[in-house]
Amino acid sequence: MLSQARTDAHSILDAALKAADPYLAVKRAMGVRGNALRVFGREFPVTGSIYLLAFGKAACAMGKAVVDLLGKRIKEGLIVTKYGYAWNCPRIQRIKVIEAGHPIPDENSLLGGKLGVELAKRIGEEDILLVLISGGGSTLFLLPEEGISLEDKIRTNELLLKSGAKISEINTVRKHLSTVKGGKLAKRVKGTVISLILSDVVGDPLETIASGPTVRDPTTFQDAYGILSLYGVWEKLPESVKKHIERGLNGKVEETLKENLPNVHNFIVGSGTRACEAARRKAEELGYNAGILTTALEGEAREVALAIGSIVQEVAKCNRPLPKPAVLIAGGEWTVTIGGEAGLGGPNQEFAMSIARKISGLNAVVLAVDTDGTDGPTGAAGGIVDGKTIERLEKAGINVEDVLRRHDAYRALKTVNALLKTGPTGTNVNSLVVAVVV
Repeated sequence: MLSQARTDAHSILDAALKAADPYLAVKRAMGVRGNALRVFGREFPVTGSIYLLAFGKAACAMGKAVVDLLGKRIKEGLIVTKYGYAWNCPRIQRIKVIEAGHPIPDENSLLGGKLGVELAKRIGEEDILLVLISGGGSTLFLLPEEGISLEDKIRTNELLLKSGAKISEINTVRKHLSTVKGGKLAKRVKGTVISLILSDVVGDPLETIASGPTVRDPTTFQDAYGILSLYGVWEKLPESVKKHIERGLNGKVEETLKENLPNVHNFIVGSGTRACEAARRKAEELGYNAGILTTALEGEAREVALAIGSIVQEVAKCNRPLPKPAVLIAGGEWTVTIGGEAGLGGPNQEFAMSIARKISGLNAVVLAVDTDGTDGPTGAAGGIVDGKTIERLEKAGINVEDVLRRHDAYRALKTVNALLKTGPTGTNVNSLVVAVVV
């Protein structure tokens, strides 16, 4: 029974990932009609040259879609993606491909930012710049403000990632330390900017996805300072970062973009909602009663896992809110707050470890996965657990509460063959939970 449920969970995940395919998302959104580009039915006449700038974990698939559509019409391009994610990049001489660090930026992230700004500055008034944005872009496309070194930016990023701050809050800080985020990239372009955006953020707020390089930004230096203080990061910051924020608070540094620019057009081409809907359809095809609990799940991984686990219990024991056999689906972005030294894992692996406690003894299988194929600094996309996982862990001498306290889910799940590995998926639309109850 559990074996079939596991197989079905994998099939449902595959359907969700296919629906979030960035190549198909771009193809659905954009086309060519005569001498004009069409994006969701809106036409943009081509009177000059077309340039391409793509950054994020889905940059290559999105870039390939544009190249397949426009071919030699593209004069020049730059694609920046994560190490190991360039396998499906277009291979043509006039488009440069850079692989860079994520979740911690590196010298190639900085190179991508510099080359991207140089490209943006070359765009003439009659030209079009196609900007393809996906999750991970904040880290992969990097150019700190003057006086802030790459090392100081990395240190700040590490502190924020460990603090438990939401991605939207982390990006608020990033925008105020960058010369390209918070709409600052768009401000550099004289021609038409068309941004196609694959959302990895709950609710699809344009200003948050990859820190909104082509979008007006409602956040301020005061907001950035408030976040750094709230999560206890301010006193640990490098002096260059603190100095820059303080100058911003005193009005001595230019704020992020605050108005809509008439030459800039932003379009969402894909999101976690589409993935969740595809998962539900696949579950129904397989004969399950299926429902989407939410596409906006947020919070501490171990805590939201207990909440979802409680609903799985309700289905298993009371046949509500759906009767068995049932599939429950949720999408969103959960975090892990790390205090002191930590083990190895990621938010989805911690989610899986935590929910294993709630579903212990039930005929249920739950997978939690980062749709980009990488959960935290590991080679796993997440974890897949069932009603017997706790029993297996105990037989292996593993104390679940201790594992959760040390944030060491990777090694524990690996011991009981409960890691979920997809490899780089080429997309990134948040995290996904699929619970199969039989």
